[in-house]
Amino acid sequence: MKTCIAREAALAALKEYNTESFHIQHALTVEGVMRWYAAELGYGEDADFWATVGLLHDIDFEMWPDEHCLKAPELLEKAGCDDDFIHAVCSHGYGLCCDVEPRHEMEKVLFAADELTGLIGAAARMRPSKSCMDMEVSSLKKKFKDKKFAAGCSRDVIRQGAEMLGWELEKLMDLTIQAMRSCEESVNAAVAAL
Repeated sequence: MKTCIAREAALAALKEYNTESFHIQHALTVEGVMRWYAAELGYGEDADFWATVGLLHDIDFEMWPDEHCLKAPELLEKAGCDDDFIHAVCSHGYGLCCDVEPRHEMEKVLFAADELTGLIGAAARMRPSKSCMDMEVSSLKKKFKDKKFAAGCSRDVIRQGAEMLGWELEKLMDLTIQAMRSCEESVNAAVAAL
């Protein structure tokens, strides 16, 4: 079983370097998505580790966007995270802003799902329900093909992540929508309470 810092300490570390609700919402979403994936893929005993990596994956992004995944090790070490944890966090920037390669399945999931949660979130906001609860993969695929929609979400990174996992793009989309459904309500409540 992998160990990580307590959630309260992780949340405090996140909020020390992130004040914008958008960034906090993204962190909470990826936390919930990673917890769901841990259970779904048979890593339930490590769900806290997966979730906490998700929560802190962008710890340095708001204040140091040009040093993303380069400043993170220092901040995570200060928060009490170990080398495995730091590697996992930094690996989601592989080939984009650092050379830390995703090795474990969890790191590959983070790499693939991180970018995709942004696209799903943007697509959800366009729906009458403002939710991913009623989102179908077919409608997400249309948004994915529209390069102007959520242009900041890299389709190449999402495709690369699916390939890394050995999954079809459709499988990654379907599972990540399910993962976001699992935490949508709690994330919305947490963001409303900020």
